[in-house]
Amino acid sequence: MNRMFLGADGLPHCRWCGTAPVFLDYHDREWGFPVSDDFRLFEKICLEGFQSGLSWRTILAKRENFRAAFLGFDFNKVACFDEQDVARLLQNEGIVRHRGKIEAVIHNAVRAQELIQETGSLAAFFWRYEPDASGLPAPQTVSTSPESIALSKELKKRDWKFVGPTTAYAFMQAMGLINDHVPDCVTRLQVERERKKFKRSVLMLIKRQL
Repeated sequence: MNRMFLGADGLPHCRWCGTAPVFLDYHDREWGFPVSDDFRLFEKICLEGFQSGLSWRTILAKRENFRAAFLGFDFNKVACFDEQDVARLLQNEGIVRHRGKIEAVIHNAVRAQELIQETGSLAAFFWRYEPDASGLPAPQTVSTSPESIALSKELKKRDWKFVGPTTAYAFMQAMGLINDHVPDCVTRLQVERERKKFKRSVLMLIKRQL
């Protein structure tokens, strides 16, 4: 099966990014690049939750609306949302108006604050689940992994919502915990370079200081 897509630049990319115009820039500039910013990590885990039962194309097309609605996914602000905010968001046609998912973002914002109190940052927690690259399956051949199952289990133990193993795996793919670009993809090497420069030691220092 051909897993490549030739972009307008004539270079090979992962096939999925050619299925919708909105995907290409996201694939080339974001997907798989390592992230340590807590707000971006929180945004992504929330958007993956919104994607449950839907397509990422739908969510990505609405991402700026989500960012505006949830104040840039600043969990310190979102944690203060109340029932009036839920009612307001349910009237917002620019986002996915699903009460359970909206309430989960607010609920998870409080859980994020708790997690940071314990681990120092969301990044310090999430990057514990980076797998050994030498033992990974071929890119884009699985939808869960032992690490995503473990991450999901730990988040659920901490009372996070909409964080199943498939959601956790998609989060890990997008935030750079794994490089899941196919071997010939032009972006794979760029991601690998960024992963080599990524300062995991800083995250480990945060954990040791707690």
